[in-house]
Amino acid sequence: MLEQKIFCLDMDDVDYKSRHYFLKENGRVVAYLRAFYTDENKSRVKIGRVLSLKHKQGLGSILMQKSISDIKENMNCETIYLNSQTHAVKFYEKFGFKSFGEEFLEEKVSHISMQLNL
Repeated sequence: MLEQKIFCLDMDDVDYKSRHYFLKENGRVVAYLRAFYTDENKSRVKIGRVLSLKHKQGLGSILMQKSISDIKENMNCETIYLNSQTHAVKFYEKFGFKSFGEEFLEEKVSHISMQLNL
């Protein structure tokens, strides 16, 4: 979160219920995201906290491909969704995500919800 200058404590206890995906380089995490169920019947998984410390090197694409594959295989859900910063919509569209709803501000940054039906 430091990369995006967003400072927050994880007060939602979601980290303990999440699957954590990351890429390391020279012993350092360089890309990360978490995925967790958002409903009791476990049909919907949310991806969040997506970040990369190195841009334009394909790390985000590798992380998304591997994460989506693992979510499909191990979380047995019907949909994956996320809240994308509006400038990143095209990135997520490459993986089949489609925008829905209206744009909204989160931490003073414009976002839109996106969903991938499995």
